Amino acid sequence: MSLNGAKSNPGVFNEIVLAGPRWSVAPDRGDREPVAYLEQPPDTEALPASGAWFPGHHPGRRRFFDFGVDRAFALEAGGSLRGATVAYETWGQLDATASNAVLVCHALTSDSHAVGEPESGHPGGGWWNQFLGAGQSIDPDRYFIVCANLVGGCQGSTGPSSIDPETGTYYAASFPTVTIRDNVRIQALLASHLGINSWLAVVGGSMGGMTALEWAVTYPGRVRGLVALATTPAATAQQISWSFSGRSSVLADIRFRGGDYYDAGPGRGPHAGLMAARMLAMVHYRSDGEFTRRFNRLSSRHGSPFEDGHMFDVERYLSYQAHKFVRRFDANTYLVLNRMMDLHDVGRKRGGVAKALERVSCPLFTASVTSDHLYPEYQQLQIKGALDARGIDTTHVLIDTDTGHDGFLTDADQVAPAVGEFIDGLYKDLHIGGD
Repeated sequence: MSLNGAKSNPGVFNEIVLAGPRWSVAPDRGDREPVAYLEQPPDTEALPASGAWFPGHHPGRRRFFDFGVDRAFALEAGGSLRGATVAYETWGQLDATASNAVLVCHALTSDSHAVGEPESGHPGGGWWNQFLGAGQSIDPDRYFIVCANLVGGCQGSTGPSSIDPETGTYYAASFPTVTIRDNVRIQALLASHLGINSWLAVVGGSMGGMTALEWAVTYPGRVRGLVALATTPAATAQQISWSFSGRSSVLADIRFRGGDYYDAGPGRGPHAGLMAARMLAMVHYRSDGEFTRRFNRLSSRHGSPFEDGHMFDVERYLSYQAHKFVRRFDANTYLVLNRMMDLHDVGRKRGGVAKALERVSCPLFTASVTSDHLYPEYQQLQIKGALDARGIDTTHVLIDTDTGHDGFLTDADQVAPAVGEFIDGLYKDLHIGGD
């Protein structure tokens, strides 16, 4: 089906002004929320080969920490990184005893900019504004909040779109295998650099929850509280199969060129493959119930569904999400971070998951989403049950929504207050106890 035949229908849509092609918002239909769609086919000729942040771009609120300078940083899989960088951001002030630090760990396609409005260097704004910030559950007026872009990422930390100091060219497909465990060790170096011996809490959802859990297993003495939302102690076969399908979409794009596309001109990068991967991901991040409620089989375009270019509303929604994504992400990075999630297993070289979870010694907060078929509730309850068996304090919240795995983001109001109470309790107990 060609997208080129899609025709606009003035008067049905209200125009939104965004960079790039023109987008529109469909009118609200009863209890269905307004949804943004493509008004016209995306102009791929205007897309950069990579949506990565590069040196020379506006840094925004990023700060940078270098590691592996004096000697190479050894990686779990056997490679190493030399002269590498972590991009991170902070909010609030570290108190005199360095006891109010909270580490926020981002999900697959997010970055260090967890909080804030759109601005230079951060055109999309913060990805967790409903959770963090002034007056929110994790308030920088009380806590020193840190969020670091994962190494392997594309928003300031060393990754495939960075220059390899050994060759003077882009790492591209030669970027070494980096694991979540590697990133936790790197973040531990960052914590020491910032004067933080232990975190009051480490917080994350999905891949961020994997990172938070790995923190509590690798450095139990440096984590006073763990918040792991919609996550798992080890990637399952189904999660790996979804990831593999997305990576295969990227690799199948002829313009991927084996990963060597950074010098390609606008419109000549692997957009098609990355957009396909994003659309596939959006399907398993959400649920049948939500898509039926919001889209059903409707099309806001008049005309016959047999016309060339006809699109169902759900198709235009996925196209919209995909087009936004390729402007802020990188294809090689998608492969690296996606594989990083597949490799996640807190039990690796520790005698299995159950044995590894015995290392966690701090209170736990978990949350599940009723409609999450990607990270179903039993995976969070596995973590909770392991700690319950040893008498460690645990809290579990069930987010009741039809928005699927993304429910921990879309319905943060159902979990953020309880997380705030959990972290406030950790801080109170710490200072009353005088530890």
